[in-house]
Amino acid sequence: MHVFPAATRLRRRHVLMLTGAATLAACAPHAHGHHAPAPDMRAVDSRLRQAVTRGEAPGVVCAIGHDRQVVHRAVYGRRAVTPTAQAMTWDTVFDMASLTKPTITAPAVMQLWERGLFGLDDPVARYLPQFAAAGKAGITIRHLLTHYSGLPPDLDLAHAWQGRNTAFRLTMETAPTQPPGSGFIYSDINFITLGFLVEKLSGLTLDAYARRFILTPLGMRQSGFLPPDEWSARIAPTQPDENGHMLRGQVHDPSARRMGGVAGHAGLFSTAQDMCVYAQALLDRRAGRPSTYPLQARTLMLMTTAQQPRGGSDLRGLGWDIATHYSSPRGDRFPVGSFGHTGFTGTSLWLDPGSDSYVLILTSRLHPDGHGNVVRLRHDVATAAALALLGPAGG
Repeated sequence: MHVFPAATRLRRRHVLMLTGAATLAACAPHAHGHHAPAPDMRAVDSRLRQAVTRGEAPGVVCAIGHDRQVVHRAVYGRRAVTPTAQAMTWDTVFDMASLTKPTITAPAVMQLWERGLFGLDDPVARYLPQFAAAGKAGITIRHLLTHYSGLPPDLDLAHAWQGRNTAFRLTMETAPTQPPGSGFIYSDINFITLGFLVEKLSGLTLDAYARRFILTPLGMRQSGFLPPDEWSARIAPTQPDENGHMLRGQVHDPSARRMGGVAGHAGLFSTAQDMCVYAQALLDRRAGRPSTYPLQARTLMLMTTAQQPRGGSDLRGLGWDIATHYSSPRGDRFPVGSFGHTGFTGTSLWLDPGSDSYVLILTSRLHPDGHGNVVRLRHDVATAAALALLGPAGG
């Protein structure tokens, strides 16, 4: 991996630059017909500034939603530090990494389930016969959605394979490392498989399916796979690839990149504004309010409540994380029963339907040299946000 010491020094010198932090009323009216006083988010802003100062990420965009409003948004630091320093902006486009899983692939699968095309406990091999190889005949669609399949975390990247067809073959040939249903292993292969399932049952590529049936109904015009060239100036770069080329608009995840940028586990690019639209539509639909979210409320309840196999101690919905060692974005105050997900590039979204709240944090923490770390930031911001929204007894 290439390191940019000069760029790192540049980052440290300019980390305190503030490009905006403000409260923002949402387009939706307040549920009670008036606007409540804006919550005090000074602790949130202090922690976000600290993250930039410490080099946890070169910059950050944060949005906090509550009671059908975006009650706080903040933008700190830089979108890029090399080859040219650029300020972070609210409309920066981020590589969402594994947030692709719950926001695109899982709802696509569940739309097909709503149409009656399969059962959640059907074996995957009923629809993808090659999947039965290497002892996978007993793995069900539910196992994939909850990461209880027993499959290893990643495809083999040791040799330089390329292409969707090769990825399909490698996925079908992968052997489990433990019996299905016996334990939680977070695995990209689960959602790579689900992406192939969506394509098989719908007859569309995953990116075309997502655009037609998820992003367009939600009005998310700044989101999608394979971002167009006109977005490039606003895209947050990640880090150099194997050839030293700084990734900017090409998905960071190596398996997704080898698959051409479209995969069930990674590949979505989006902005804070679009993700706020997504989060609010999800909460509204789940609560039975009018919403453009393209699933039924009962389906969303399945996706956002514990659905892991019986006896599983790591709590997972159908795509969403509830209570596992990946759940640091819940913080200390949002309750178990809230849900969310993270992305390796430094993205996270956590939602609490009980308080009608969400916390969105978008960073490109790998830029420029792969050394950023936002695990603690996610926890601390969620804790501070919940204290501001719900008070000391909240959660």
